Amino acid sequence: MATPLSDTSLSPLRTIAVVGLGTMGTGIAEILAKAGREVIGIDISEERTARSLAVLEASTARAVRRGRLTEQERADALARIRTATDLGAAADAELVIEVAPESYEIKQQIFRELDGIVRPETILATGTNALSVTRLAAESARPERVLGLHFFNPAPAMRLVEVVSSVLTAPAAVSAVTNLALDLGKEPVAVGDRPGFVADGLLFGYLNQAAAMYEARYASREDIDAAMRLGCGLPMGPLALLDLIGVDTARTVLEAMYAESRDRLHAPAPILGQLSAAGLTGRKAGRGFYTYEAPGSATVVPDALTPAAGGTGTPGREVRSVGVAGSGTMASGIAEVFAKAGYDVVLAARSEEKAQTAKARIGKNLARSVDKGRMTAEAAAQTLERITPAGSYDAFADVDLAVEAVAEDLEIKRQLFATFDKVCKPGAVLATTTSSLPVVACARATSRPQDVIGMHFFNPAPAMKLVEVVRTVLTAEDVHTTVHEVCGRIRKHAVDCADRAGFIVNALLFPYLNNAIKMVQEHYASLDDIDAAMKLGGGYPMGPFELLDVVGLDVSLAIEKVLHREFRDPGLAPAPLLEHLVAAGCLGRKTGRGFREYARR
Repeated sequence: MATPLSDTSLSPLRTIAVVGLGTMGTGIAEILAKAGREVIGIDISEERTARSLAVLEASTARAVRRGRLTEQERADALARIRTATDLGAAADAELVIEVAPESYEIKQQIFRELDGIVRPETILATGTNALSVTRLAAESARPERVLGLHFFNPAPAMRLVEVVSSVLTAPAAVSAVTNLALDLGKEPVAVGDRPGFVADGLLFGYLNQAAAMYEARYASREDIDAAMRLGCGLPMGPLALLDLIGVDTARTVLEAMYAESRDRLHAPAPILGQLSAAGLTGRKAGRGFYTYEAPGSATVVPDALTPAAGGTGTPGREVRSVGVAGSGTMASGIAEVFAKAGYDVVLAARSEEKAQTAKARIGKNLARSVDKGRMTAEAAAQTLERITPAGSYDAFADVDLAVEAVAEDLEIKRQLFATFDKVCKPGAVLATTTSSLPVVACARATSRPQDVIGMHFFNPAPAMKLVEVVRTVLTAEDVHTTVHEVCGRIRKHAVDCADRAGFIVNALLFPYLNNAIKMVQEHYASLDDIDAAMKLGGGYPMGPFELLDVVGLDVSLAIEKVLHREFRDPGLAPAPLLEHLVAAGCLGRKTGRGFREYARR
C-alpha cells in the first residue's frame, strides 16, 4: 500500500503556501501564480502582505508592458493569490515553502506550528541558503516530508533551483518538488545538506574573500569589482553584489556556513560586521561598500572613497616602441594588441624561427578579424608591418617598454630580467606578465628595480579588456603612470594592486575553483550539477570545471600551490583530486582529458 507522501509525488502540487513575503517570497509567489498554482501568501502583518501584493501588481504590470504576459494572464495570475497573517491559512496546501529570515529559531517555530496545521502528506520546504535542512527536519513531527527548495534572487528571472535532501527526506517528496520546479521552467539541481549547498557554498566564500581583500586595502572597491567583471566575465563585481544581496544578509549566511564548516574562508570578514552594525547594509540602506542615490536605488553616486579623476599628476615616460619577449599565445596576443594601437613592436624569442612562427600566428588572427568584418585588410596589413620578429633580446636596445611573456617560472623570468637590464636603454620600463609570481623578485634581478612593474594581461589578450597593474615597493611613480597611460592607449582597463600572490583575479578565482573540486572529491555533487549551479545561479559565463579544463589543470595547480604557500591557509591547500589528475597527465582540453573528456583535434 502506498503512503500518502508517495501519492503526493504523482500530483502536480496545485495549492502552495509561501510563508514570508519579502523579496524572495514575493518572487516565488509570482512564479507559482503565473504557472497556474493557487498561492497562499502568509506573513506576520497585513502591512507586509499589502506591500507584497503591491510589488506583485507592479511586476506583473511590467511583464504586460514588455509583452511577456497578456492582461488576461495577469488578471488570472493575481486572482490565484490570496494572503493571510496566520499560518492556519496553509491548512489545505499540498506544499508549504518557508522563506523566513535565516534563523533556526524562527524557522523551527514555523515548522512546529505547521506540524499541527497541515495534512500528513503536505511537503514542507525551507528556502534557507545556509542553515541545515537536516536540523530543521529533525525538529519536525514528520521529517521525511521536509526538504530544501532554494530559489535564487530575483526568483522570477533566475533559472536555478537547488533541491536539498537530508538523510531523512523521502524520495517521493524530492520527486514532487523536482517536477514542480521543471513545470515552473526552472532547472532543478539535486544537492545534499551542507553549508551553502552548491551555489552559495561556492559564491559566499568568494564574496567573503573579496571583502577581506578590500578591508586589507589591497585594492580599491572599484578595481576589485572591475577586475572580476572584466577578468572573469562576471555580471557584477563581488562588492557590488554584496551590496545587492545585503551586507547583513551575507554576514548571516557566512556565520551559518562557518558554524557548520569551520572553514576559515567562511569566517565573515570583520568589515561585514562593522558595516552591518553601522546600518550600512547595501542598496536597501542607500549605502554599503558603495553609496547609492537613495535607499533601494541601484545608482551609485560618488563619495569620499571614489577615486579622483586625473591620476596622481606625476608625468609618465614617453613610449613609442615596445618589445615583447616570448613566442607563445600570450606573447603573440600582447604583441598584436600593441601593434593594433599603433606601437612599433619587436617580438623576440629564443630563436628567429620561433619569433617568425609567433608573427605568423598574429597574421592568422588578423586575417580572421578581417573575415569577420572587425578590421579592414589594409589595417591588418599595417598592424602586421609594425611587428618585427627577432631571435635575440639584443633587439630590445631601443624599446621604451619591454614586456616579458615567457614561461611561469621564476628562475626563467629572473634570468630574462637580468638580460633586459643589460640590453635595454636607461629609462625603459620593464614589465612582467606573471599571474602569480612576485614581481619584486624580477625587479631585484636588475640594477634598476624602480623601472620594473607587473602588467598582467589575460588570455586571449586581444579580446580580454583587463590588465592588472602590479606595483612593488620599489616601483617609481612615473613608471606606474606610464603603464596606466599605455593601457589607455591600447584600450585596456587597468586595475591597481600590490605585489601579492594571485593579485586580484587569481587570488579570488582559484580558491573558488579549488572548493568546487573538493565538492566533487567528496561526492557531494556532480561536475554537471556544479557547473549548472554556478552558471544559472551565479551568472558565471562558464562553470568551474569547464573553466578548469580550459585554463589547464597543471596551470591551476601551480597557482593553487603559490596561493597556499603565500597565505598559509589550510583551506587553500590544492584539492588532492586536482593533484591526482595532473599526475595522471589529465590536464584539460589541451590533452583531450581533464575533468571531462574531449575529442582529439
